[in-house]
Amino acid sequence: MDGNIQIKTVREIERSLIKSYRKDIWVKFVRAINEFEMISEGDRIAVAISGGKDSLTLAKLFQELKRHGKMNFELEFIAMDPGYRKENRQVLEYNCEKMGIPVKIHNSDVFEVANRVAQNNPCYMCARMRRGNLYSKAQELGCNKLALGHHFNDVIETVMLNVIFAGNFKTMMPKLHSDNFEGLELIRPMYYVEEEAIKRFMRSTGLHALDCACAIAEKKEGNMRFYIKDLIADIKKVHKNADINILRSAENVNMGAIVGWKNRTEKHLFLEKYNDREGMDV
Repeated sequence: MDGNIQIKTVREIERSLIKSYRKDIWVKFVRAINEFEMISEGDRIAVAISGGKDSLTLAKLFQELKRHGKMNFELEFIAMDPGYRKENRQVLEYNCEKMGIPVKIHNSDVFEVANRVAQNNPCYMCARMRRGNLYSKAQELGCNKLALGHHFNDVIETVMLNVIFAGNFKTMMPKLHSDNFEGLELIRPMYYVEEEAIKRFMRSTGLHALDCACAIAEKKEGNMRFYIKDLIADIKKVHKNADINILRSAENVNMGAIVGWKNRTEKHLFLEKYNDREGMDV
């Protein structure tokens, strides 16, 4: 690490979340947890840490919530090494130590496998494999919930990715039950927290978080999320609330003004209710 960078103490980092970043991060974190009923009494929550800015921020938020909140729950901080270069593994360990996060790291070969079996779209395959690996570890540790560090911008970018590239309207849900790991629920407590606030917080710590830490992400290949991020930024130059409206669109779906919808694999068309005037009025 660069010895010229002033790294804050754990106490200073924790205090800044509650005070300096109260409005932009802490309040929005608590709002999502309360609004979407993400935590219950007696939960055992696995907080997934990739080493990036989002997951490190989430870990500190959970530590503060446990310290100051009224709910009784337990935490496990888990990190998977998917095949990091040695220096990236060291950065992950260093940052967790400096931030006071007691992380449990386990090894896997996700990077190598994803790149081998899905050369044209390794990022998608990598994300799915990492998710499954983390679910498995959380279950092994007796957790009933897995918390991921997805934030506001991840949510709206997912909406746009699905509309433009997949031809469907589907958002990133604030919480959902796992289909493959019985009894496990995924939660996204930073649902309302904007990425820029997270970047400012991490800069304030004096630490340098990892990005995806794979060569493909560094070259911005195989990942259209970068394109969507730039697209939304351009749209915001025309309408400053465009990002907020993308999120709201997933909450304000008018069932009387859509051509079709799906319930898992079951597809429906508006014609089923076309003669029901009350059901089809726009």
